[in-house]
Amino acid sequence: MTALTKAELAEKLFDDLGLNKREAKDMVDIFFDEIRDSLSRNEQVKLSGFGNFDLRDKRQRPGRNPKTGEEIPISARRVVTFKPGQKLKIRVEAYAGSQPQ
Repeated sequence: MTALTKAELAEKLFDDLGLNKREAKDMVDIFFDEIRDSLSRNEQVKLSGFGNFDLRDKRQRPGRNPKTGEEIPISARRVVTFKPGQKLKIRVEAYAGSQPQ
């Protein structure tokens, strides 16, 4: 399995929209910066047809050092969550269903 990178997204914009490489890279950077900025302001990010990014608070919980077995508290923190939209779920399921096992 491979991963899609920001550079590959910029290359796709370059190929499909005819932007120059600098504009394509800037567009990808601005897109992700806006998502980061919105989340840092505690705003939900809703991308229609794709999904929602949200923040969730996790409470402190007990953890364990796997080497020593010592109990260590895992501190409370805020995490980013992603919930895929219905259209994305359908496309992924259709693609996964067409792949050989």
